[in-house]
Amino acid sequence: MFITKSITGDCISLVITFLVILIGYFKWSYQYWHKRNVPYLQPQIPFGNIKNPLRSKEFSGVTIKKIYDEMKTRGWKHGGLYVFNKPNYFPIDLDLVKNVMTKDFQHFVDRNTFANEKEPLHEHLLNLKGAKWRNLRAKLTPTFTSGKMKMMFSVMAECQEGLQKRLEKESLKNQPIDIKEVLACFTTNIIGTCAFGLEFKALEDEDSAFREFGRQLFTVSKLQMFKIMFIRTFPKLATSLNISAGRKETSKFIMNIVEDTVGYREKNNYTRNDFMQLLINLKNKAPPESGAHDGKPLTMNEIASQAIVFFAAGFETSSTLMTFALYELSKNPNIQEKLRSEINEVLAKHQNNITYDSIQDIKYLTQVIDETFRMHPPVPTLNRKCTKDYKVENQDAVIEEGTPVLISVLGIHYDKDYYPNPEKFDPERFSDENRKSRHHYAHLPFGDGPRNCIGMRFGLLQSKMGLVSLIRNFKFSLNEKTKQPLIYKPNSLVLSVEGEVWLNAERINTM
Repeated sequence: MFITKSITGDCISLVITFLVILIGYFKWSYQYWHKRNVPYLQPQIPFGNIKNPLRSKEFSGVTIKKIYDEMKTRGWKHGGLYVFNKPNYFPIDLDLVKNVMTKDFQHFVDRNTFANEKEPLHEHLLNLKGAKWRNLRAKLTPTFTSGKMKMMFSVMAECQEGLQKRLEKESLKNQPIDIKEVLACFTTNIIGTCAFGLEFKALEDEDSAFREFGRQLFTVSKLQMFKIMFIRTFPKLATSLNISAGRKETSKFIMNIVEDTVGYREKNNYTRNDFMQLLINLKNKAPPESGAHDGKPLTMNEIASQAIVFFAAGFETSSTLMTFALYELSKNPNIQEKLRSEINEVLAKHQNNITYDSIQDIKYLTQVIDETFRMHPPVPTLNRKCTKDYKVENQDAVIEEGTPVLISVLGIHYDKDYYPNPEKFDPERFSDENRKSRHHYAHLPFGDGPRNCIGMRFGLLQSKMGLVSLIRNFKFSLNEKTKQPLIYKPNSLVLSVEGEVWLNAERINTM
């Protein structure tokens, strides 16, 4: 039955009707925070308070920071925003941030992530929720103790020689060095030896399959970015449509490595002090059942799932941190020299050897790293999901179960109330005295609370080792090929620079 005598006219009428209904639905959705007494910034149909992910030239973390700045300027303790039509809660006051992440964690146990359960490698700590997450976190936590890191240090340290040789080779070319690429190869090698017990040879072989795999893992097209945002906003619809942000070739690549490694070790009764061995032990010998977990052994899929996250997070975030640290040290040669002097002074007390203990003694290095994290947090936005209705402390507002929560790490780290002159690189902000005078939640490079980054110790250890190894032997300066001011790549999962960071390196010590 036709509405008009023209098929074209009927089609136009249907389209108009659909658009009217859709616009009405969005306008109704955008009343959510008003009805709940939470202040909010006016959204725009259809993307809400974010920008079109297919057209935006701005990194999403920067967009969220601008929202933070606007809300903070208005004097709000918290606010609401919309991603498409999905309401997100946005804590600004650091006590409210603390409540979400730690104090009232039982209301915010889950991350706002989505995984298609048909994907074989979805069972990792970033994705799992509720009891499944608690179980796995409790089983894996002993893997990342300081004692385990100390055991693994000698394995990790084997990669130093390759880093030295690679940078020596690059410096002799008298050409600008893409420092992120060198450091990504270094951390790829470390992950290879510490996680899989394999020599990836990324520093030696520019065509290394493992380095190429790492590049692909963090190369995100605009379409993929759109899919990620769509999946987070409409998880049920994404499930029914079988939409996935994962790649089959990624799962297959890691699964083959894990199966080969596990098979070889079990067949030959071979053991090694590395991450993979700890996972194999959890597979073959169930941990004692406790109140924290179910005592069941890990499955092969669970091992491979942890391996892919460890690979991704271990090589990318640490190489990002070291890249930005060397960038800031190159811009501030006096700070670079002060760090070099302390490195030499401390190592002299340890027979000039880079050891686990000597690295911990270089206090100024920790300050440099913390200030680098402040200015360039690799993960500039944290997310959680409300798992049961929550009355906001000292506010006439209730956050409903299922509501996503966004926390702007970049916004907090550049807040002038916590860090005067935030554009200045100043490691003294993290002296013992200054650190104690500041709210603990003003610095969140690894998140906080029960769902903080489980691999924090490992990431810091390999980053400190890499920086000590380089700073003691090379003097770095900024090459004009680096675009100033830095612009972050819009389609990236972690903070990265448009045009890359290019440095000059001059050898200052012969080993």
